[in-house]
Amino acid sequence: MNSAPSLADVAAAAGVMVDWTDVAGMPQRVDDHALAAILERLALPAATSLQRRDALHALAVRHQAGVLRTAIVRESVAVGPVDSACVWVHEDGSSESTRTDAGGRVDAPARPGYWTVACAGVVQRVAVAPVRCFGVTDALGADARAWGLVLQPYAARGEHDAGIGDTAACAAWAVRVAAAGADAMALGPVHAANAVDQDYSPYSPGDRRYLEALYAAPVQALGEVALRALDEHPVLRAELHLLRNAELIDWPAVASAKWSWLSEVQRAVAGDVATAQALQRFEHEGGAALAAHVDFMHARLALPRSLYVFGQWLVTRGWQQAQSQALGSGMRLGLIADLAVGFDPSGAEAAAGADACLRGLVLGAPPDAFCAGGQVWGVSSYSPSGLQVQGYAPFIALLRAVMRDRGGIRVDHILGWQRLWVVPEGADAGQGAYLRYPLQDLLNIAAIESWRHRCIVIGEDLGVVPPGIRQTLAARGVMGMDVLAFTRDDTGRFLPAADWRADAVAMTGTHDLPTLVGWRRGLDLAWRHRLGELDQPGLGQQLSARAADVALLDTALGVERAEPQDRRGAALEFVASGPSVLALLPVEDALGLAEQVNLPGTVGTHPNWRQRLPRDGHEAVLVDSMARFAAARSRVPA
Repeated sequence: MNSAPSLADVAAAAGVMVDWTDVAGMPQRVDDHALAAILERLALPAATSLQRRDALHALAVRHQAGVLRTAIVRESVAVGPVDSACVWVHEDGSSESTRTDAGGRVDAPARPGYWTVACAGVVQRVAVAPVRCFGVTDALGADARAWGLVLQPYAARGEHDAGIGDTAACAAWAVRVAAAGADAMALGPVHAANAVDQDYSPYSPGDRRYLEALYAAPVQALGEVALRALDEHPVLRAELHLLRNAELIDWPAVASAKWSWLSEVQRAVAGDVATAQALQRFEHEGGAALAAHVDFMHARLALPRSLYVFGQWLVTRGWQQAQSQALGSGMRLGLIADLAVGFDPSGAEAAAGADACLRGLVLGAPPDAFCAGGQVWGVSSYSPSGLQVQGYAPFIALLRAVMRDRGGIRVDHILGWQRLWVVPEGADAGQGAYLRYPLQDLLNIAAIESWRHRCIVIGEDLGVVPPGIRQTLAARGVMGMDVLAFTRDDTGRFLPAADWRADAVAMTGTHDLPTLVGWRRGLDLAWRHRLGELDQPGLGQQLSARAADVALLDTALGVERAEPQDRRGAALEFVASGPSVLALLPVEDALGLAEQVNLPGTVGTHPNWRQRLPRDGHEAVLVDSMARFAAARSRVPA
């Protein structure tokens, strides 16, 4: 008689990792209480022997329910009975014939795309992928040594913005950066928010398939009519002026004022036939998915349905114009979108995903270099089994939405394509576990879509990195991220720029790290002390360690006796001088700013996602930074 299955047996079958290795290389094990709670939320109760048997049976049924398989071109696929005739039909209607071998397998077609194969009455859909994603060298040539800036879109200032950056302000930045020789400008996420409150974060979106309408630029799209719409509303005009000139973003006030302005603009163009026709085409092309999203947001935001559609149309058009301006100004990649790792569990994407979504589980991270206590992000995602049962339809739709009108995407926490740290809602990060995801299937689909959109793929591969995943991603054409603070050898010394990865984007920092100036000054440590996370002795220890790190960097840069400004410039040149085909410079480091964009693990205490770029006084610094970065890139041998 077979022994009763254990909790660990069910976890293994469900893809929940009982054993894992932390950032320090130490083995860890998820306790039974946490494991049971996670399985319960995966609809796999496993408290009793009978429940565990039922759970294993349910998992076997789910595994058989997959409606889309993936393969690389010419890869052998099991599709039907032995030695039977097979017909492959491409999505465009073309077809080709073959036969299964003695193992019931057949080589996938040489042409990528979504196919249906029929063998002796057995029908299977197969996504056939290129060997790798579309890359920088495909876009720019084999000798490419491109560079660009990273811009948080809300931080950009524009002549007619409403207190946050908009598509027009970002387009102006793209033109400015292109004039300095850049080929790309990476943006922070611009996904549609579920709601905008004082603690708004672009990494907690409501629906990643659609755009945040607050970034719409009415004047960019409609010209003077958008300004004249304010003539009868001097109070609103004055409020917009105050918001535009504020140092920190007041998200609720901005949202209220911007929607009021959009409402007045909509009213002003109500009789315009061309605008009405364009809106009708937009809704028709968006189909049922757009209609469902609009209905959800209409109820959630208490806005007229037609106004929300108007906002989506304006912002979609605005980002299209921004990409056109970037390319027209000489960029060869243009805008790079940021795909957030998850979505608000109560938002429109979760509602649309239904059974494909995780329920009762949120994402986070175990303790790592970003946050010693681990993190609970409060966002959810799709479940591995849910994606498989739905033929990866939500994932395909998401990639298409984010890649549209972009030259690239950066996938936030791409390690989640292999495993995600999931935590029961209400629990702390230590009560989580890693949940496995079908990495090869996701990479295959990403490769198909990246070539279709001619869109490079960058993966944020930082934190607790599973062994081998960086090599796997590189082999499939997904660029990693080499960040100055973390690119060191086993002794803690900074690696020479020549030893950085050629298949990773070189960067001075990210939105979750101190700026170059702030890092040298220990401003992040001062914030942790101010918030009570470091006592005075702890602050002293951390500052001493930071001083040692600064000395190590100065040695690597060869600037031990240089002035602060020269040290920052040397760091820019250092990062730009490595072998990567693409280097990206955050605007905050290009401007020499001190405060970081986001202090991980804080809500409502640090001004996360609220800081706007300075209005003036930094132009000379920016020009010099871009010139030094570009010059260092030009000296990198092909």
